[in-house]
Amino acid sequence: MLLHIIARGRIGRGPEAELVERYMKRVTWAQKISELPDTGGRAPVAAEHSRTVLLDEGGEQLSSLEFAKLLEKWRDGGVREARFCLGAADGFTPGEREGADRIIAFGRATWPHLMARAMLAEQLWRATSIIANHPYHREGRQ
Repeated sequence: MLLHIIARGRIGRGPEAELVERYMKRVTWAQKISELPDTGGRAPVAAEHSRTVLLDEGGEQLSSLEFAKLLEKWRDGGVREARFCLGAADGFTPGEREGADRIIAFGRATWPHLMARAMLAEQLWRATSIIANHPYHREGRQ
């Protein structure tokens, strides 16, 4: 399954870009990052059998294990592309929200766009490592 990050704004160079690159290099699943301008522009066309996830502070909060189980369920169920969308400063339109399969949050706080992208990259690495039984994730261990 392709993990596709679709983000408004350019990340450029800097510590956030380094974090995204560091975590995405560890992910062994197919992946793609598409950057859109802050306004306008069109998201790449979704593959057949895709799922769209919007990242929004008002979304559902999932634990890392729940997130991993969701990705595993989609992968095993024939989903070909999981699209993770990071919106512009004003968030998503009502139409975008209606068209999403899931809306998730990394807590109720508002995060800077570049930090949210780095957090998403880390959670993708964490989820795929959980699915692969890699020891990176240590939830519940003493």
